[in-house]
Amino acid sequence: MKKLFIASCISISLAISSCSNFLDVTPTNMGDSNTSIQTAADAKVIMNGLMSKMANVDYYGRNFPLYADAKGGDFTIASQGRGYDYLYVFNHSASSNPYANIWIQGFHSLVQINNLLANIDKLVNAGSTEDFASYKGQALTARALINFDLVRLYGKPYNMDKSSLGIPNVTKVLEYNAQEKRVSVDENYKQILQDLKDSESLLSKSKANGYINYFANKALQARVYLYMNDYDNALKAAQEIIDSKMYTLYSNADWVKSWTSMFGTESIFELGVYPNEADGGVNSLGAMFRRKGHGSAAILGNFIAADPFLTKLKTDDTDVRWGVMGSDEVGSTHLGALYKYSGSTTLAGDKNSPANSTAVNVKVIRLSEVYLIAAESALLKPSPDKNLAATYLNAIRQRSPKLDAATSNTVTLDMIADERSKELLGEGHRFFDMMRWNKSITFDDDLGNISTTNRPKTIDRTFFKTILPISLDEMNANPAIANQQNPSY
Repeated sequence: MKKLFIASCISISLAISSCSNFLDVTPTNMGDSNTSIQTAADAKVIMNGLMSKMANVDYYGRNFPLYADAKGGDFTIASQGRGYDYLYVFNHSASSNPYANIWIQGFHSLVQINNLLANIDKLVNAGSTEDFASYKGQALTARALINFDLVRLYGKPYNMDKSSLGIPNVTKVLEYNAQEKRVSVDENYKQILQDLKDSESLLSKSKANGYINYFANKALQARVYLYMNDYDNALKAAQEIIDSKMYTLYSNADWVKSWTSMFGTESIFELGVYPNEADGGVNSLGAMFRRKGHGSAAILGNFIAADPFLTKLKTDDTDVRWGVMGSDEVGSTHLGALYKYSGSTTLAGDKNSPANSTAVNVKVIRLSEVYLIAAESALLKPSPDKNLAATYLNAIRQRSPKLDAATSNTVTLDMIADERSKELLGEGHRFFDMMRWNKSITFDDDLGNISTTNRPKTIDRTFFKTILPISLDEMNANPAIANQQNPSY
């Protein structure tokens, strides 16, 4: 089986690897999908495999965060033809460059999750005394995260048209010939929230490096509520994390070197990437943003920071975030190469060896984002609290020491948006932020003399290519969605 589609692989068990060989450890009774999971230790093996699956280059290891940054306006390309430039120029169709690997990887992961949940429920109902609670909670939260990511790729923003089509809601083990239809964005979000609320009490409130804990669940709740414009609930979830003091913001002195370490004090959910497991090498996320040729002739200089972004950062030449920016091929003073996911500008990695600079862990949710969610939510909630918004914003804004602190009289959404841009560069947020804010994106095509026929220089969320097409392969495999293609594709 070369590709995974909902219609062709939906009932494959976690214990069977014909669609993916990501399980490195053999759980008990692996040959029978109904009895392959017998103990909590077996469930942990499956969870290890799921985390590795999510860290793969087809998902968080590259494709998902790259999508949001390549399309968000904070990056540009110096030249076409180096790979993934079709993201930047929006050259997508159902049959050409559909970027379908995220769909495949996402739904394959959901198959794994639903099998795990079904097996756990069966064992519990049969009287098992094993403690599966944490694994059930992690699986449900992971399902919510994957669905949230996929609906943002294939559905319109919730606050634009929640009645439009999202993705299929696949929440159970289905027969091999099942043909699931897409449901509305609203239905997707309801399922996402249900999974998050059902799982939060099952999760540990202790740190869980490389796994999902209670606070990762709450951080995802805050993110989802923010996208729904439910600012009261977003703020409530964000404040619970902040007030717990389980995680702490990096000081200005420690911010840059934090990228050379795994599971730092800000890391709420971080996916482990290792040289022999999930490492994309010269195709990794970090490799996409490095200076051309740095560390290897195979590093192509795929994406560089756009001049409008660098202008934002230049408002303070002492901003600590300059420390992860390096010179690019434009010139020695053009600091458009991003080195977060190389560890440092000297390719230090995060595993004490420069040789592992591509195998840098992926920070899915950091405390910095939670503070920025809190700031935005406090500002925009029905009863705004501008003083609180400024307080949360300043916790991040102080990374630009020369900028005046925000106050209740000066704080604005644009200030928060700029801070999200500077803080979360390369972490997979900008495009989705611009869409939910209903802001226009103007691309820096002039830097690389890029001529594009697939999008105008400036777009907004009414442009049909701001959501991906359902691939032709998927429609052929699942005729039920053949008439549910996204508009204008």
